[in-house]
Amino acid sequence: MSAVAQERVAPPAAVAFEAHPGAYRHWRLSVDGAVATLAMDIAEEAAIRPGYRLKLNSYDLGVDIELADALDRIRFEHPQVHCVVITGARERLFCSGANIYMLGLSTHAWKVNFCKFTNETRLGMEDSSTHDGIRFLAAVNGSCAGGGYELALACDEILLIDDRSSAVSLPEVPLLGVLPGTGGLTRLTDKRKVRRDLADLFCTTTEGVRGQRALDWRLVDGLARPGDFQAAVRDRAAALAASVAAELRRAPGTGGVALPPLERSVARDRYGYRTVEVAIDRASRRADLLVRAPDAAPPGNAEGARALGADWYPLRLARELDDAILNLRTNEAEIGTWLLRAEGDARKTLDHDAFLARESRDWFVRATIGALRRTFNRLEVSSRSMFAILDRGSCFAGTLFELALAADRSYMLDADDGPSIALSVANFGLYRTLRDRSRLAERFAADPGHAEALAKCFGEPLAAARALELGLVTSAPDEIDWEDELRIALEERTSFSPDALTGMEQNLRFGGEESMATRIFGRLSAWQNWIFSRPNAVGERGALKVFGTGSKTSFDWTRT
Repeated sequence: MSAVAQERVAPPAAVAFEAHPGAYRHWRLSVDGAVATLAMDIAEEAAIRPGYRLKLNSYDLGVDIELADALDRIRFEHPQVHCVVITGARERLFCSGANIYMLGLSTHAWKVNFCKFTNETRLGMEDSSTHDGIRFLAAVNGSCAGGGYELALACDEILLIDDRSSAVSLPEVPLLGVLPGTGGLTRLTDKRKVRRDLADLFCTTTEGVRGQRALDWRLVDGLARPGDFQAAVRDRAAALAASVAAELRRAPGTGGVALPPLERSVARDRYGYRTVEVAIDRASRRADLLVRAPDAAPPGNAEGARALGADWYPLRLARELDDAILNLRTNEAEIGTWLLRAEGDARKTLDHDAFLARESRDWFVRATIGALRRTFNRLEVSSRSMFAILDRGSCFAGTLFELALAADRSYMLDADDGPSIALSVANFGLYRTLRDRSRLAERFAADPGHAEALAKCFGEPLAAARALELGLVTSAPDEIDWEDELRIALEERTSFSPDALTGMEQNLRFGGEESMATRIFGRLSAWQNWIFSRPNAVGERGALKVFGTGSKTSFDWTRT
């Protein structure tokens, strides 16, 4: 079978991004006081798509969807938890990484989006360590390779069993002709600060590194002999939980907030939630993503927000918008342009923003801010063109104006009865980007003073001309030009090469000073995207295609 034909085998079916502990196939979640344990016990026959088995605790997108759900359960349903132990449930086996046969059978888009979701989940762990006071300990109880070691790298500390056989490795280059998900390489150098020459040797050694050498090379943080391993894990997890600063303590005396299934209606060209609605125009390859403002005032205090639980507007917004983004990104690959819209009561939106800022010391409010922060960041790394449309009836205020700031362009109608925008405290660092700055600070990187001066406009309705003058929108056509300018802009955008647009957009969205997170996604968009399309990886005799068949890889030795 040719490489082209293999790329067309089993096109991805619609993927649902919700899970529940009672239905997990791959993870065991347990909680004991301040410590939660996520034990990986992957069901070989429960792959998300047909054609491969998840042997040796290897994973696919379905495994990562459950992991992402489990992390959210810990964030919201178990406020007493301050350390999460991630380990393997099988003897002498932690995780062998992403399933190779899955990668060999998958389309290019599936592979890249799988890597993206995986990296987002691991960055979410690091986000919760920084902002929510949840530390992570990788208890590596056996073989740990590829994406399994990447999962460990996302933890605050790695404890490796010292049994003379268990090793950590990133063998993708010698075995598969691809990169270690780009997150693996980046965390080695940026996070763990492994020497470049040692990292080079490590990444080209298929058997990996074990024991004292792994500790000496900074690949792990501690070792424990088999007889002492479980006690060492308990002691280190307790110490990590106790190390959380007082201001990030998550009030163990209060109950958690349950995360019920989302209310979602699905049709071929439309799916909707209570807060978000998506309408798809397949002929134009566009989607309208509408977000509704809150229809009620915020509660009086954080206790009132907890009483509302998952129905509290900011949390409902975060969960529904995140689900809509993932569904569009994974299940609608040809819908390349997203039009971002918002409608409703701006005053109620601003009131909710003031509440979030005022009550941000509360664990539940802080966790909700984190969910919104991660959702807006997921929006920005999605390889889609995004235009914010500020028309009559729009409500781009505060939190909802973050949508416009995340978009590639924003168009605002200039009319006597046209829309206005409004800034709030939410736009000045409540939802920090992957570079740990506000979107306003990034927008006006050449003039930081301008971004700071915009704080004087808190709550002020800004009409189109004023918004344009302040640099808050891209264009402000009047009623005569509005429809034509939008039509021309959209027709032009959808006529461009999607590959060129992906490269352009990711470069422009993450220009300037970088962080570990932006390097991960930049490298994923460029290097891994490129490698996944090259014959050396996915050709008829490429490394991914012939792995496990007994055939020898045939490389094109030309350096490009």
